[in-house]
Amino acid sequence: MANTRNQQQSMRRALRRDVPATVGLLVDEQDFTAMRRYRSFTFTDHPDYLHQVEKLLRTLSARSGHTTVAVFDPEDFAHYCTETGLDPDSSTSRSRYTAEIAASGATVAYTGQPLDHLVPLLVSRSVRQATWEYATAVLSGIGTCADCGEDIGRAAFDRAAQQLLSLIDTAGTGTHHLVCSIPAAGEQLLAVLHISTGQDTPAVLDSTEGAEFATVLAVGIALEGPGGVVLRTSAPETPDRLRGWRLHHGRLAPLTEGEVFSAYCTDAETGEPLSPEPGVEYRAGFDLGDPPDTPSHH
Repeated sequence: MANTRNQQQSMRRALRRDVPATVGLLVDEQDFTAMRRYRSFTFTDHPDYLHQVEKLLRTLSARSGHTTVAVFDPEDFAHYCTETGLDPDSSTSRSRYTAEIAASGATVAYTGQPLDHLVPLLVSRSVRQATWEYATAVLSGIGTCADCGEDIGRAAFDRAAQQLLSLIDTAGTGTHHLVCSIPAAGEQLLAVLHISTGQDTPAVLDSTEGAEFATVLAVGIALEGPGGVVLRTSAPETPDRLRGWRLHHGRLAPLTEGEVFSAYCTDAETGEPLSPEPGVEYRAGFDLGDPPDTPSHH
């Protein structure tokens, strides 16, 4: 009888190790304060809350193995409870919401890192996903061209991907840091891409980052509005090189060396000149060529 109980307990422990754990985290004081309106949320101090979460993460990681952390958004949680008919003042509702956001939202795997390292990464991933989702919604909502019937959003994404590939192919060797900035309906969409290219090796980039970058660039192409891309290239024993492009009629047009210098060495808010960054060369953007078969859409 005792052996049977021990075997059952051992099997349950083995099953627990195969079950992933997820924690919804209130990343800042403002979100924490918003949750304090619920009586079932008993924490009163955000630093102490973070300390207790960190202890919980260590315990779950030791018991369950794979543990992930997701951003717990009080405003989105309240909306979720309204839609599903759940009581927001309930730990069960918080648990269900955490499971939902972990399935579809941005998460970070807990590997023992301190929260002051984990939180910035989690926030960054959440912002990236929100940007991607917003940009995708913009492209999907544009519709078809009145002249040719082509899906404008899909065509813009194809053009953006072509322009990005051309930029990567022409950038040369080194570690490249690209930033795409597109204003859209009162939002400033930003996408970042990191690429490493060796002398005899092809470019190495993250496929998700690449898709996000192309999607944001596609919004600017589809709307035929302002926006641009900047490129910073680093290589051993050489100064960093900065280049830039602006969107013009749905394509990336290179900035001159003077325009790149002015963009980097002018305060965006005051218009006052800034000192050039030491050890940096400001260079003109290179021509990316015209994407083939790219008529204007209406």
